[in-house]
Amino acid sequence: MKRRLEVLKSKLFAATALALAMTAPVSAQVVLTVSSEQTTTYVRNFNPFNQTSARATTKDFIYEPLAIFNRLAGAKWEYRLAESFELADDLKSITFVLRDGLKWSDGQPLTADDVVFTYDNLKKFPALDFNSVGKLMESVEKLDARTVRFNLIQPNSLVATTIVAMPIVPQHIWKDVADPVTFTNENPVGSGPMTEITRFTPQVYEQCRNPNYWDAASLHVDCIRMPQLADNPQVLAALVDGTLDWATSFVPDIDNTFVAKDPVNNHYWFLPSSLVAFTLNLESPDANNKKAFNDVNFRRAVSMLIDRQSIIDIAGYGYPVINEDPAMLGSFYKAFGNPEVVTQFGQYGKFDLEAGKALLEQSGYVDKDGDGFRDNADGTPIAIDIEIPNGWTDWIDAVQIAIESLKQGGLNVKMSTPEESVWASDLIDAKYSMSLNAIASAANPYFPYIRSFNPADFGKSRTSAQRWTDPEVVEMLNKYTQVKDPAEQKSIMDAIQLKVAAAMPVIPVYNSPSFYQYSTKRFTGWANAENPITSPVVSNANPGRLLQLLALRPVAQ
Repeated sequence: MKRRLEVLKSKLFAATALALAMTAPVSAQVVLTVSSEQTTTYVRNFNPFNQTSARATTKDFIYEPLAIFNRLAGAKWEYRLAESFELADDLKSITFVLRDGLKWSDGQPLTADDVVFTYDNLKKFPALDFNSVGKLMESVEKLDARTVRFNLIQPNSLVATTIVAMPIVPQHIWKDVADPVTFTNENPVGSGPMTEITRFTPQVYEQCRNPNYWDAASLHVDCIRMPQLADNPQVLAALVDGTLDWATSFVPDIDNTFVAKDPVNNHYWFLPSSLVAFTLNLESPDANNKKAFNDVNFRRAVSMLIDRQSIIDIAGYGYPVINEDPAMLGSFYKAFGNPEVVTQFGQYGKFDLEAGKALLEQSGYVDKDGDGFRDNADGTPIAIDIEIPNGWTDWIDAVQIAIESLKQGGLNVKMSTPEESVWASDLIDAKYSMSLNAIASAANPYFPYIRSFNPADFGKSRTSAQRWTDPEVVEMLNKYTQVKDPAEQKSIMDAIQLKVAAAMPVIPVYNSPSFYQYSTKRFTGWANAENPITSPVVSNANPGRLLQLLALRPVAQ
């Protein structure tokens, strides 16, 4: 009897073990935890054309670009959905060839028809065209199942960069969307590595592997997890406690507050990047402010009242690089700089409290009603609200420093801190008075200029939030892309800089580093100074983050 019991127990154990072996996963999912945006709650929106409400992991990870310009790894093109492109000799067309066998995440073929449909949709719904690429096109035509030719209205030597920034969407899904502008695309069908939304709550969401991803062999991460984090301090706490693998956030005194907590695994790499500048809304809904903001002497005086170095040292912990260039370029674009800008207009980019006050005085901005603040020359009051996203602690500190010196200059200034999505909408829709804004860097200053000052972009992107334009500047920018001679290009760019510096529509403060923190506890393959494979910043303004994702390898546990 005892023997029979032992045999039965042995068989039961073996059966249980077999059942567990059959039901248990072969291996646990490899999950990368990321912070790419700060918000108090997540709303389920994966519309890649939405510039304010879509989740920050929509572009690149769900909708892969045709190609990525990698300025760090030899300043070369990294082909993604496309295997090549060729610009015509006359610069009036560019032809893209897609990779063979591409599929959408639902298994349907991804072909030239999808590319043509996407661009036809931009014409049909101009609000989708966030970088005005459609306005460059005479037509977009399918040459065969994998080949698309973009026929341009004018020659354009830099058009590839603009084309690849626009996501390509599946025709078989989007053709039935009545209003693609408001479409939230809650269950996206995409082309990138992470298309499957397996979990979504207001506090966390997860995107997992595309079952039909063309480059699956390069992908060693199964899912990315995005916990909801509201501000910089919350991101820092999640970095320090080991929750996050990859983040983009301002971290004060980073060597002590982050690296020192785990020197083996906690790392960062800061690359010079976006221009951070004050913008005054020339179309401000406040008529009195609008009057002042449209006076170049008022803008110059405000610039002279900004203590840039104190902002860098105190709010920025010394991380940023000062930018006193009235033409906006600064040291980041040193190779393009026109020295005549400094000669003619350099004084307006430097902090000089007394000179700023004197310029306001000379321009008629004096205290007319005795309240202690300067008014317009006609006596109407100027009251400026500087709008900054809630939780952006470094920018909030920067504005507080600026307010101190602006008030010393006699200006009535305060700060408000709405949610980031509200702030972005206000800048896009010109419903604000003054703000700090970031203007993304690029390989050529043509791009920040055209995105800032092209009236076709007004109402589409916060890069043009100042709502300033000059027909001569736009004409010169258009001409710049139509010539091949480097000397002629330099002459045009020099002239553009002088025009911008004379008008000072944007008040540069500094070039921000690209904030990037990472942990080697669970993953290797991170870009850094010794391994500059791509720009690794995980914000949605950086398509290079896709290359970083594909470079990651899980650490064996």
